[in-house]
Amino acid sequence: MADQPRVDDAGESPLAELELILESDPLIDEVGFIHPTQLASLSEEGVDAPPGPKNLRFWSRDRKLGISTEVVLPLYKEAKRAFFDAVRDYKTRRGSCGDGGGDGGIGSDVMKHSKALLLVSSDFGTAWNSRKLVASKKECFSMYMDELRLSELILSHSPKCEQAWSHRRWVIKRIAGQTSSLLEIVMKESELVEQIAERLKMNYRAWNHRCWLVSYMTREQVLDELKKSKTWASLHVADSSSFNYRRRLMTMILEDLCCKDGVASHDCSFEVYQLWKDELNWDEILINRYIGREALWLYRRFLSLCWIRHFTTHADSMSWNSNYIAEQTTEASVFLDKELDLVGSCLVVQDAHFDDFQAQALYSTTYILWLAKQMSKPLEIELRQKLTARNMNNLLREFCPNSSFLCGSSAEDTEVTRAAQGQK
Repeated sequence: MADQPRVDDAGESPLAELELILESDPLIDEVGFIHPTQLASLSEEGVDAPPGPKNLRFWSRDRKLGISTEVVLPLYKEAKRAFFDAVRDYKTRRGSCGDGGGDGGIGSDVMKHSKALLLVSSDFGTAWNSRKLVASKKECFSMYMDELRLSELILSHSPKCEQAWSHRRWVIKRIAGQTSSLLEIVMKESELVEQIAERLKMNYRAWNHRCWLVSYMTREQVLDELKKSKTWASLHVADSSSFNYRRRLMTMILEDLCCKDGVASHDCSFEVYQLWKDELNWDEILINRYIGREALWLYRRFLSLCWIRHFTTHADSMSWNSNYIAEQTTEASVFLDKELDLVGSCLVVQDAHFDDFQAQALYSTTYILWLAKQMSKPLEIELRQKLTARNMNNLLREFCPNSSFLCGSSAEDTEVTRAAQGQK
């Protein structure tokens, strides 16, 4: 446990008091803003808390920092003033010495005051940029790790702070060629995102950061992330960001398959094929389990589009065994039948009093109409024919009456059938 710092020497300045606390315990990992009455009760519990009124402004114990809401405004004003003074001195020193700050004393003032400023104003872009400037002049790995710790501390109370997430990406880019532990850092970043996403749902910025990390992962890490994130996505089916992350992982796997010298081995190709098939089945299970969740249908669009483009229409360009070639000849028809079975079950509104069933029917309708537009003409004709054979056109018109795909007359439907028969 970190000892509570003695702040009597800091005087009455809230900035000096805060900076003394931060300097005494550089491993603080969480910060929060607390009402003065709550802060007083916390201070009474801490045996190491110093006496006097100053302990009503800050509280620090067990790597946690509490800041009184009453001191935020004066602290911000003082930190801002001290920060800009330090920046001016730093630029003057750089101009006169031409070495990025000489002995680093002025640069350390910029880092110290900007840290305090960012704790109370996390979106202060100038402070973030100044830290980038000083860190880039030092090119010190330990300083970059300090930047990761600081941004993580700020994210503990401002998890949607875009500046903090952007700063982390900047740091990772800087250290990418300096350390052999980059892969370990990337995996810790991924775990951090999941922890923050668990505390605050629908955090697009956090998930966007996690998607960005995929480009630094190895194939084994991508597969591991795909496996680990499956449980989380299953429990948060309304959070489309988690499915966007899985989309990024799946895309990375597919790119790795298609871009290896333009030739993919049979084992690798079949592995990706099976992975995609399992993902489609898993998504169907979730759709049937959680009624009316749009994120699941949007994710299915991605999976289906890749399936059509890479595992049906272009399958003859890949190296498959003879058994799989025979299976592939009917793969498109089997895929359409499965999708129509899914959509048909979703079009049955079991209880009109619940909006979820109506939403499920609408999402399934727009999905199958969207899917038709992505197919080649022969497959589109086949889809029309299957819809007519299943008597699904009227049901689809009920939920999407203005669709041009469903507005044809019976004569046009007959013509489509004839065209399909002619192709056979």
